[in-house]
Amino acid sequence: MRGIYTNVTKIRRRVFAEIAKLAYEGGDYTRIEEIPYKIVTGEIPQYRDSVFRERAIAGERLRLAVGLPLRPLDQPAPVADGVVESAIAKKVYDPPLVNVIKFACNACQETQYYVTDNCRGCLAHPCTVVCPVKAISIVNGKSFIDKSKCIKCGRCAEACPYNAIVKFERPCAAACGVDAIESDELGRASINYDKCVSCGMCIVNCPFGAIADKSQIFQLIHAIKSGDKVIAEVAPAFTGQFGPLATPGKMKEALKQLGFSDMVEVAIGADIGAVAEAHHYAHKVATGEEPFLATSCCPSWSVMAKTTFPEIAQYVSNALTPMVATARLIKKKEPNARVVFIGPCASKKLEASRRTVRSDVDFVITFEELMGMFVAKGIEFGDIEVDEKIDDATADGRGYAVSGGVAEAIKKQVNKLYPDVEVKVDRAEGLKNCKKMLMIAKAGKRQGYLLEGMACPGGCVAGAGTIVQPVKAAAAVKSFQKEADMQNAYESEYVEKYMDVLD
Repeated sequence: MRGIYTNVTKIRRRVFAEIAKLAYEGGDYTRIEEIPYKIVTGEIPQYRDSVFRERAIAGERLRLAVGLPLRPLDQPAPVADGVVESAIAKKVYDPPLVNVIKFACNACQETQYYVTDNCRGCLAHPCTVVCPVKAISIVNGKSFIDKSKCIKCGRCAEACPYNAIVKFERPCAAACGVDAIESDELGRASINYDKCVSCGMCIVNCPFGAIADKSQIFQLIHAIKSGDKVIAEVAPAFTGQFGPLATPGKMKEALKQLGFSDMVEVAIGADIGAVAEAHHYAHKVATGEEPFLATSCCPSWSVMAKTTFPEIAQYVSNALTPMVATARLIKKKEPNARVVFIGPCASKKLEASRRTVRSDVDFVITFEELMGMFVAKGIEFGDIEVDEKIDDATADGRGYAVSGGVAEAIKKQVNKLYPDVEVKVDRAEGLKNCKKMLMIAKAGKRQGYLLEGMACPGGCVAGAGTIVQPVKAAAAVKSFQKEADMQNAYESEYVEKYMDVLD
């Protein structure tokens, strides 16, 4: 469903726009109670079995967009409960980040194999032969699966010459690379937060829109309105997200019209990080002192690697992520400024809040949430005339947005700075594939390698907070890379001047 404008997408973006309007307009915030009636009009349901259920779900989405928790299902509580107290100019975060709206969940069945009408009742019936637990029999001339015996191995589906046996998977669970989606007592999706790494893939893959994360746009707008100097640092994946008219230069002007004082490319921090990790690889990995180096710019991949494979966690790079490195650079120049990371990623919201590393990031919002702010203020890129050239970062740093770009940037720096050092690279996208890569590394079969992991298939351009199809976004990033005056990270003036931000 990525990049397709569905009813779920429509509702999500309407919610962000309405919350942004509420914050910009100010006044009596208890009028949030009226917004579900603006989103779901009339008395005939449009999406579900009841207009009242539709409005109740909209109310929960509005609360999450304000950063508030879901209301209890067994107690009365207004939508506005806690909204006035949340109208402040600093981040509000009450875990968990990713939430299941229970009465929006369709309670999809967990993984099952089904025999469809394609079954021809063939003479060979190989499905019965290959089943290791004899769960398949022939009933009335057709294959029949005994669910009480089936171990869901899938051999029957592979053996059927008519493709008559299909695998049914709960979409959110299928998208989760760490098996964090479970079921509650009523069969509804439930998140195991001991496993969840907040990548957001369940959010964008639930066709019922039952899973959502908390937003910080409400508090961010209050920070802007308070008169504080608020600087936006934009992730490399931003280009192409807001349509063909939204050039990088116009993007900067649009952000200023929202109230931001400036826009800085996060790719600057990526340039610094690429050079730092090149030094690490050459001094530690190439010499055999460490078995391999795993990149750390994707927080979901990094957390998964450290928690699932604690014995090799020390080999995950401790270099600051581009988001944090850029924020520190900004605050070194503007110590009193507020820094807002605008990107494609849900888990960056948690990274900015972690206590182990000072992030210097005050707020995190996604591209989709930013779109809500543009809608609230009526900003159209076609009306913007200012289009200055944006050229602070190199092509290497901008390439971090696409799968393979991180490893490629680091490899280029090693080749330049240490021409005698051979760089071996392995990479994976999607957390399931990342786990496989780490299992191979744990077994000692990736000695001397640079390992790149990306939680989202395709890289950051496919993050949960993106707007356009990943393929189109990747093409836009490649184009933006070509426009860079500097192609290599080591050419960046920031690398020499601000390498100390990593300390």
